[in-house]
Amino acid sequence: MYKYSRDEETWDQLTEAGLEFLVERAQSPSGTSYEDLNNALMQRTGLPGFDFGRADERAGIGYLLGLIVERSYPETKLMISALVTHKGGTDPGGGFYALATELKLLRPGASKDEKDTFWVKQYTRVQEHYSGAGRPGPY
Repeated sequence: MYKYSRDEETWDQLTEAGLEFLVERAQSPSGTSYEDLNNALMQRTGLPGFDFGRADERAGIGYLLGLIVERSYPETKLMISALVTHKGGTDPGGGFYALATELKLLRPGASKDEKDTFWVKQYTRVQEHYSGAGRPGPY
């Protein structure tokens, strides 16, 4: 089945490469942008990137971030997509909050302050988890 002009196998490749990239970014002190994620996906998979000049392609990368969260959330209970923000911006896209609401992590109709607080907590917890600070040690 095709979604956003990509087949299931392509989405699997993009999800795997995207999750790997975001885990690496989580281990560093800063997050990443949609543009940087897109560039990493092209480099790691050899697949064409998302064209941010097109609304359907912007929706496609949002769909991909949802797939990445679906893959990692059962283990971590965190939204690793919190690391991805608009270039030069300081917050994620609206799809992040929509998915958080769908996962019942954020109440429907949450205020901007509630959304900001939720995002900062997710961002911080993701970095703590993947840096090892949020995981029990080997002993």
